[in-house]
Amino acid sequence: MSDYNKDIDAIANLRAAQGTAWNAINPESAARMKAQNRFKTGLDIAKYTAAIMRQDMADYDADTASYTQSLGCWHGFIGQQKMIAIKKHHGTTSKRYLYLSGWMVAALRSEFGPLPDQSMHEKTSVAALIEELYTFLRQADSRELDQLFVALDDARAAGDNALQGEIQAKIDNHETHIVPIIADIDAGFGNPEATYLLAKKMIEAGACCIQLENQVSDEKQCGHQDGKVTVPHADFLAKINAVRYAFLELGIDDGVIVARTDSLGAGLTKQIAVTNEPGDLGDQYNAFLDCEEVSTADMKNGDVVLNRDGKLLRPKRLPSNLFQFKKGTGEDRCVLDCITSLQNGADLLWIETEKPHVGQIAAMVNRIREVVPNAKLVYNNSPSFNWTLNFRQQVFDTMAEAGQDMSAYDRANLMSVDYDETELAQVADEKIRTFQSDAAAEAGIFHHLITLPTYHTAALSTDNLAKGYFGAEGMLAYVKGVQRQELRQGIACVKHQNMAGSDIGDNHKEYFAGEAALKAGGKDNTMNQFG
Repeated sequence: MSDYNKDIDAIANLRAAQGTAWNAINPESAARMKAQNRFKTGLDIAKYTAAIMRQDMADYDADTASYTQSLGCWHGFIGQQKMIAIKKHHGTTSKRYLYLSGWMVAALRSEFGPLPDQSMHEKTSVAALIEELYTFLRQADSRELDQLFVALDDARAAGDNALQGEIQAKIDNHETHIVPIIADIDAGFGNPEATYLLAKKMIEAGACCIQLENQVSDEKQCGHQDGKVTVPHADFLAKINAVRYAFLELGIDDGVIVARTDSLGAGLTKQIAVTNEPGDLGDQYNAFLDCEEVSTADMKNGDVVLNRDGKLLRPKRLPSNLFQFKKGTGEDRCVLDCITSLQNGADLLWIETEKPHVGQIAAMVNRIREVVPNAKLVYNNSPSFNWTLNFRQQVFDTMAEAGQDMSAYDRANLMSVDYDETELAQVADEKIRTFQSDAAAEAGIFHHLITLPTYHTAALSTDNLAKGYFGAEGMLAYVKGVQRQELRQGIACVKHQNMAGSDIGDNHKEYFAGEAALKAGGKDNTMNQFG
């Protein structure tokens, strides 16, 4: 017997135990409402999705073709429509997640208005967006099940037993729209206690996976901008521990932590690490500092010096009071960050690179895997990269190294539309198409995401509509470019009243008031024009 039918029987027994007082309660209607509210709390969601991520990680370890993907979403409706589209086009949500981007929270969800990605937005807005995303995903479940319940009633009324069986099977085997969210906590918004408190709020909202970066919290910069400042390993590990404690306190024992290193592009540190003996973690961090050897006679007022191997070394300190790393040490620092994080509680890695290059990523991952063999990455397929130019240049270099005549191409100008139909461009596009599968197989990337794609799609679609609607096309711009496409592509929200829950509400009204219910979905509802 399915859970749905068990619930009908259980509620029927409850009703019977109340004598006649509950006679107005229809057990099947109550069971339907219970099915439409499968996840009662954010912690229920976090437990469910953490188990999914752990299984997906094991699947990837067994077969790199089982990599996972997500798109960044800045509003619950965007996340909902994404998951509805995935189910429609691919039949399952398996291996597809949501990503919550701190960049988009800053740019789109702050009460201050648009902000740069510098952790200036309200920290509570991160947890609020997680809750909002799951509210919309739960509503997608409710809507889909509501349509199945209506279809089941219609099949019963028609006496079609075979169809009833098919629909009942769909109800019993319904796949939820609830999927894991990888949630960006930036650099933790303060000290480890602040990180712990915010992590708790995010987990309580439903987050099973929290991404934390090793920048200085009050100097935080976007990973694709200049001026990034990292912290010593001990400081970062304290925040990883804070997140783990938050998961454990709330009963999410298999919660996932993504440790992000910005060291590849960060040339500065705010602190000199504490070190107790040569070769310890603090000493390794300090060894990357750009220093000059000095004597006591060379020392100036207020100088900070290090004692290494009997020598006095003065780190180069900038007017900002930040210390500079030696040039060319980014990759070594990045590898050390990753190994240290995995050895101290992190589950996955995030390496923020300056370009999407499988070989570059693989070189670092291979070094990490010499120490931690099952190291896996979450990778940002960032809109900050010029993908077309990067891959055309990579192909150009490969062709040139192979001795081909490249005189027809200007390497610096390969973005030009003039090259769109060339062999080089076609090879580059194929490499872009297979980038995720190639990087999953060759560079240890378990999860591919695009941080802020829906920021760009919203801007692009709005630009296209505004161009036509306020121009000569007028209303045709909307009808031809939007509504007609919604109808022909089967976009669910063409019936926007239904998407907003009108039909669910009508059915609830009927449960509550029977024939006396005042329903919105009658013959005069204009949504009927859409079939």
